[in-house]
Amino acid sequence: MELPQSPQCYRGLPVPLSAKTQYGIVALIELAAIHPRGGVLQVAEIAQRQAIPDRYLEQMLTSLRRAGILRSLRGPRGGYQLSRAPAEVRVQQVVAALEGEPANRGGTDRRTPEFDVLASLEDRLEATRVAILEGTSLQDLLDQRDALMQAQTMYFI
Repeated sequence: MELPQSPQCYRGLPVPLSAKTQYGIVALIELAAIHPRGGVLQVAEIAQRQAIPDRYLEQMLTSLRRAGILRSLRGPRGGYQLSRAPAEVRVQQVVAALEGEPANRGGTDRRTPEFDVLASLEDRLEATRVAILEGTSLQDLLDQRDALMQAQTMYFI
């Protein structure tokens, strides 16, 4: 079965992360990189680096602050920073903060063995997705980014 290239979902099946969640995770990777120094980034700075609309990014960061993943600091040197170490922030927490809980399957109310089998497949797919996201921290993503940057730097030397 070939799935269409949809950014959200196909008949309730989980698919890659939404653009909103991708932007939020990219912003968190930026913040994770400066966390050891106690660094703070402003929305405009992240938005410019990653080409994300300021207002859209502000909404995402507000959701992440409410979820306890970020803290905001006021004042001229204010901005956002991670509320805990990148290794302690699971990607599943970020996804839940930005996307909410998985939507109820709205595909069908049909109760046949065939649809029951399909529902079981959907449950297994969602469980696998959650396990992968729960098993991945911001530190893991930061380490992967740094390795890519290192490889690119060495390639151009």
